[in-house]
Amino acid sequence: MADHDSPQEIAAKFIAKVKESPFIMLGLMNGEHSEPMNVKIDDDQPNALFVFAGKDNRAVKGGDAMVQFVGKGHDFFACLKGTVSQDNDPVQIDKLWDNRIEAWFPNGKADATLLRFDVDSAELWETDISLSGRVKMLFGGSITSNESSSHAKVDSIA
Repeated sequence: MADHDSPQEIAAKFIAKVKESPFIMLGLMNGEHSEPMNVKIDDDQPNALFVFAGKDNRAVKGGDAMVQFVGKGHDFFACLKGTVSQDNDPVQIDKLWDNRIEAWFPNGKADATLLRFDVDSAELWETDISLSGRVKMLFGGSITSNESSSHAKVDSIA
């Protein structure tokens, strides 16, 4: 894979893609399966992802975790490694709470726990295959590195 964009440009595209389609798979690295979550982004905390979960959700105990993301158009993929912890700051909860979240918690904030995923590292892929590469895909040709995707390994998504 050719690295067409800088890691910072790819990380910025990741944030934009998550805002378009705010769904991730989140799982603790304890052998349990990941589960889909609705992610919230706080632009003031660029290396953190937030999710509201039920108080009995398996991720509430926190620890080392992985997040996977696939863009709505299957044109962007991400795998992030980090740590999950509870964020009990009422100001942060109020800042991120909205009607979409409230729909999952009929009794409101009393039933929810805000989880914070702090990103340690990430691997990001943008499938921006060129027009000539797409034509080759249709007719069985080989795609060269300058016709393929952007890829970045980063320690930060900021």
